[in-house]
Amino acid sequence: MGSHAAGLCSLACILGVMCMKRALLFGRFQPFHLGHLSIVEWTLASGYEEIVLLIGMASENYTPRNPFTAGERIEMIRLSCTDSGIPLSRVITATIHTLETSIGSVYYVLSYVPRVEAILTRNPVISKIFMDAGIKVIRPPLFNRDEWRGEVIRRKIAKGDDSWKKAVTPSTANFIEEVGGVERIRWMHSGD
Repeated sequence: MGSHAAGLCSLACILGVMCMKRALLFGRFQPFHLGHLSIVEWTLASGYEEIVLLIGMASENYTPRNPFTAGERIEMIRLSCTDSGIPLSRVITATIHTLETSIGSVYYVLSYVPRVEAILTRNPVISKIFMDAGIKVIRPPLFNRDEWRGEVIRRKIAKGDDSWKKAVTPSTANFIEEVGGVERIRWMHSGD
């Protein structure tokens, strides 16, 4: 957070105005998996009161890289948090369409979410543009990256490998099946 914004937040807290310690995690969440969930748990355990999950590329769906709609991704987030016992009152979801990566995009992103103190990212370009805008950047740990990765999960679904279900919570696996996500992904990859 920029020094001016941080100062205003501190002043607001002193004056008794509610000021939440909040972090932002920006991702496509295609699908929302145990790696994402682990970052949410890690962030909340690290002292943040709330986490904002900003669903990127919200306007793109039914493609091999982005098979799920923004609404489906929101439901997966809520189901996963509920499965793991995370109160939904500590998780805020928002959506944003596809953006170019630039310093101007930072301010645009921040206009779509409640005030945040930090962004969680391992992407060096995203880190740099948010740092240049005065936002604290936190590099979260990796959690079982070989298996808990959207690309790996989608590939397993496309190949008919049911082990993909081990990479998401039970309710999320059921949801993906209920909305026809398995068939959708297989259909999209049928020409491969």
